[in-house]
Amino acid sequence: MSMENSWRQRWQEGRIGFHLEETHPALLKYWPTLGVPSGAKVLVPLCGKSLDMRWLADQGHPVLGIELAPEAIEQFLAQRSGGISRYTQAGFEVCRQGNIELWCGDFFHLHIQQAAEVEAFYDRASLIALPPATRERYAFHLAQLVPPGAKGLLVGLTHADGDAGPPFSVPDEEIERLMAPNFRIERLAQLPADARGRSESIWALERRGPRV
Repeated sequence: MSMENSWRQRWQEGRIGFHLEETHPALLKYWPTLGVPSGAKVLVPLCGKSLDMRWLADQGHPVLGIELAPEAIEQFLAQRSGGISRYTQAGFEVCRQGNIELWCGDFFHLHIQQAAEVEAFYDRASLIALPPATRERYAFHLAQLVPPGAKGLLVGLTHADGDAGPPFSVPDEEIERLMAPNFRIERLAQLPADARGRSESIWALERRGPRV
């Protein structure tokens, strides 16, 4: 089964244990410390139906969310009333509600031209949603899409379930190896493990220049 089909099947079957029914506490605590300008457009790769996008939008940030599963996008839009505009652009089916744009399609097909206005990014469940062979490609593509000086918040995850996922366990050393070539990177916090032995790490990133 392809990655796309596998991901859509998870949404269709409701196997989305990675989804939070609240804004992530780390976003509330650490996003303000990054110094992202008010009004800066935020890229949210593999966004699912994350409520974090609502919070970012409520802070005045236009949000560009990229998601493979149309089921996730429709569920997100249904969470709040408000006009929805729909159109197609660059091979993506786009839905816009307020200052949130949701692009349905493959993140790796998003090009610099479509992300031209992006000034910041947020990764809560993107890197850890990808198998090892795809994570390096993701880190490189993210670096291509965001301009020098762009700041972002990344939430990592480690667990003792071996190679099981998603979400996958991505150790600190791998995050540093993947991101440090193109980003200044700082670990802000290591959160206590939950009842399942899963521990999140919080990272601040800033894109080095120039684009790769």
